[in-house]
Amino acid sequence: MINNKQYGSIFLQGDSMTLLDKTYLGNSVHTWFIALCVLIASFSALIIARKILLKYLKALANRTHTQIDDVLLAVLSRTKYFFLLIISVYISLLFLVLPPDILKIWNRIFFMVVVIQIFIWISRGLNFVISLNVKKRMADDAAVATTISVLGFISKFLLWSIALLLILDNLGFNITSLVAGLGIGGVAVALAVQNILGDLFASLSIVIDKPFVVGDFIVIDQLKGTVEHVGLKTTRLRSLSGEQLIFSNNDLLKSRIQNFKRMTERRVVFGFGVTYQTPQDKLPLINGIVREIIEKQEHVKFDRVHFKEFGNSALNFEVVYIVKDQDYNLYMNIQQAINLEMFRRFQEEKIEFAYPTQTLFVQHETTIG
Repeated sequence: MINNKQYGSIFLQGDSMTLLDKTYLGNSVHTWFIALCVLIASFSALIIARKILLKYLKALANRTHTQIDDVLLAVLSRTKYFFLLIISVYISLLFLVLPPDILKIWNRIFFMVVVIQIFIWISRGLNFVISLNVKKRMADDAAVATTISVLGFISKFLLWSIALLLILDNLGFNITSLVAGLGIGGVAVALAVQNILGDLFASLSIVIDKPFVVGDFIVIDQLKGTVEHVGLKTTRLRSLSGEQLIFSNNDLLKSRIQNFKRMTERRVVFGFGVTYQTPQDKLPLINGIVREIIEKQEHVKFDRVHFKEFGNSALNFEVVYIVKDQDYNLYMNIQQAINLEMFRRFQEEKIEFAYPTQTLFVQHETTIG
C-alpha cells in the first residue's frame, strides 16, 4: 500500500517529467534549458575573454614601441557586447532544432550583426591609422595631414557603403537594380544639391592641389587669417583680431588667395621725404646713410635707394630691401631698427624730415611815383 508521502513524491516526479518533456518549436523544455545555460556560459566566457585580452594588449602596448599592438588594442576595444551576445546565441542554438523559416530569419540577423561588427573593426582601424599619421605629419607637412584626413573620410564612406550593400543583398534586395536606380536618382540628387557637391569637389581640389594647408596665413580679398580647418563644405580661418572667418570652399577657390606662409623672402618698399630747405650738399649723403643702415641689419639684402621725386611738400626718396625670411615680426623689427637709426643719423647731419606743410611767400612790390 502506498502512503500519502510516497504518492506525493511520485506525483511530483511525474509532473516534473511532464513539464520537461513539453515541446516548444520542436524542442523540449529540457533542451531549451540546456541551450539557455550554454548561452549564459558562452556570453560570460566571451566577456571575460574580451577583458583579459584587452588587458594583455594594453600592457603589451605600454611595453613596446611598435604600432601593431596599439592597432589591435584600438580595434578589439570596439567589440560590441551585442555582438558577443549574438555569438553566444549562435552557439546555444547548435543544441536546438529550429524550423526552416525561423532559422532563415536568424541566419540573416546573424549575418547582419557579424558584417556590422567586422566593418566597425575595420573603421576603427582606419581611424587609428589616420589619426596616427595626421599627428606625425602635422608638424612636418600640414598639406599631407589634410590630404590624409579627407581621404580617410572618403575611405570610410565607401567602406560603409559596401557594408550597406552586403546587408541589403542578404535581406533579398536586388543590388544590381538598386545600384542602377541609385545612379539615376543620383543625377537628380546631384542637381538638387549642386552647391553642396560644388563645395565637396572644391574641398577635394584644395586637398589635391594644396593652394594652402592648415597653419598657413592667407589673405582672401580684404580678409586674412590663419587656416584652422579645411572641411568638406567650408574652410575656417582665425583672423588676427581673434574671430573665426568661415568661407565656402567653392567661393574660396573663385577668389584671389595670397599665401604668406609660402613666402621665402619679403621685398620691402618704403619711402620718406626731407624738406625743401635741405642743403644741396646734404642730398647726396642721404643715399649713403640709408644704404649703410640697411646693410648693417641681419637677414637683409639691400636693393636700392633713390631720390624719387619732387613732392608737394617734400623731396621724396624711395628705398627697397629684401628680408631673407617670411616672418612678419622679424620684418617689423628690422624696419623699426632702420627707422630709429635713420632718425638718429639725420639729426646728426641736420637733415630734417618733411611733413605736410604749406609755405606762403609774399613778394612786396615797390611803387615809384
